[in-house]
Amino acid sequence: MVANRKGQKSLLGATGCEAYEVRPHENGEGVDLISDRLRYGPIWYAGPDAVRNAVAYAKYRSLSRSHQAKIRVLDASGAVIQTH
Repeated sequence: MVANRKGQKSLLGATGCEAYEVRPHENGEGVDLISDRLRYGPIWYAGPDAVRNAVAYAKYRSLSRSHQAKIRVLDASGAVIQTH
């Protein structure tokens, strides 16, 4: 899957494992959790713990799988600032 938002591209499926990205939401309030494994599209998180909650949910979903997910947190420019 190629996630494309505001001209930013990432190859989530290229790693061969479950991958998630946490990106700033379009309106600047909160973050979006993006993955090809999410049925209905990105999940929006808001509030002071938005990034922590998004990462926790991605880790929770990967516990039911046989391998852990790769989680990348990106800033507004698309640069990776954290990995989990």
